[in-house]
Amino acid sequence: MISKLFENIDYLSLIVVALITYVTYYYYKYFNRINPLPSPFPFPLFGNLPQLYIWHGGHFKKFLESNHKKYGDLFEFNLNTRTITLGRVDHIEKLLLASSKNPYIKTISDNDTKGFHELEMMGKGLFFNQDYKSWRYNRHFFTQAILSPKFSNEAVHLANKLFNELESYWDKLYLKEGVTKENRKKINISPWFNQFTNDMVIALLTGERSYTMAGGFNELSDNEKAERPSALVDETVKFVHALRKHLIGIIMFQIVSPFLRHYFPYFKNKSDDYIQNMKFVNQRIDAIIKRRRQEIENTPLDKPLQNDMLTSIITANTPRDINYTNKIDNKEVMRPMTDPEIRGIISDGIIAGTDSTANTISFIVYYLAHYPDVKKKMLNEIDRIFQDDKTRPITENDIHNLKYCEAIIKEVSRIFSIVNSLPRCLETPNEIGGYQWPTETMIRINIDAIHHNEEYWEEPNKFNPDRWMVEGFEPKKNSFIMFGGGLRVCPGRKLAMIELVCLMALLFRKYEIDLIDKEAPLKTESGVITVCAELFVEIKLRN
Repeated sequence: MISKLFENIDYLSLIVVALITYVTYYYYKYFNRINPLPSPFPFPLFGNLPQLYIWHGGHFKKFLESNHKKYGDLFEFNLNTRTITLGRVDHIEKLLLASSKNPYIKTISDNDTKGFHELEMMGKGLFFNQDYKSWRYNRHFFTQAILSPKFSNEAVHLANKLFNELESYWDKLYLKEGVTKENRKKINISPWFNQFTNDMVIALLTGERSYTMAGGFNELSDNEKAERPSALVDETVKFVHALRKHLIGIIMFQIVSPFLRHYFPYFKNKSDDYIQNMKFVNQRIDAIIKRRRQEIENTPLDKPLQNDMLTSIITANTPRDINYTNKIDNKEVMRPMTDPEIRGIISDGIIAGTDSTANTISFIVYYLAHYPDVKKKMLNEIDRIFQDDKTRPITENDIHNLKYCEAIIKEVSRIFSIVNSLPRCLETPNEIGGYQWPTETMIRINIDAIHHNEEYWEEPNKFNPDRWMVEGFEPKKNSFIMFGGGLRVCPGRKLAMIELVCLMALLFRKYEIDLIDKEAPLKTESGVITVCAELFVEIKLRN
């Protein structure tokens, strides 16, 4: 009798009824949400993913710009969760307090952490660490290492060394005698900057050489290959590709719901692939940590160690720590870090420190090509400091004196920010933007909107590095957030500025770089950060 009853059930009708019920409930919740703000209209299961991927090709920067233009400084959207977007300084003052009492260090709602648990990222490192004590502990080690004078000296030394290597590849591919003029007009310079920053950041953080520039050269060269062991080059390239894939995976796990990731074949296949890739990345970093621990153990106490972050973190709070004796008498002595904690810091540092710097220098090249007066002022400053010496290594003192180069970096970062928005999650109910919000409300600080607000900037849409050279000029508090703000301000900002100023001076003191097509729009892709998809230039020695 029961079997006959099931035979008579119309499963299609059940599915239709279930869908109608779900859609009705979905829109009931949407139209009865607390503090309804202007927003793009959401779709069941997908939220605003159709607007992001169909209307804007997955370009998150354009998605935010379009909605800001349509809805103003205060609006909401829903990708995986409801998110309130703030575009004014007075909206974000509480969120960016630089006080240890600031309750806003969470970047992810507890409802949205499942994906990051799947990627084994929660509670580790800095960016996805929601626990204040753990985050503060990790940041202490990161900051202590990256702000040390030895680390800065090593960064400048490495920038000079790696740029010489970059020049050797450019000379063979584009500049030496016999290279056709046509070849010189086919340089996509953006990948070279990515390879340069990859090699620099990986070496600074791990103490191990990376050979992605050599890999790029081998790929482009028909005959000659880089003077590096091919196995090492291939291994490095595979690791860096896995790191980039890991970043894309982080984006997908952040904006695609667990239901879609687990039950829709397209997203499930992607998710499984990203998890396997994550395991490969973790294994590689763990192997690097293990090798370094062994090297340190085999080095006598009276012998010097390398000046990289990994060595500094491993030896912190051990007898190899130069401050160890002082800490013994300190009641707040801190324990050494475990390998999984170290992996989290190193992984975060590599991912955050490569693309952001590489794409900033690409955008600098683009803007200088369109503003010859700015470029002329920059060249005058560079020539005044280096006195036509195009080969001597750049020093830290040079970096401090290249004020106009620094102004250009800041203005490019203001007018075309790499990081388009900053996430925050309310840990307690609070009033933000004129509304009272409950715990776990997700917030996005709209950096582009703030950087282009005429209340904070004179002629905000004008590219004008000179604004930074006016004596006594200081932007309104929280109106310039190139490196974020508050407790979560980027701890690597000093390294980023060293690398950018070095690279600008090394490039432009010796080479003339111009766009192939100045009328062509800047090609970018945008997820967590905005990247330069390609930038074709002609490069030649300065006369």
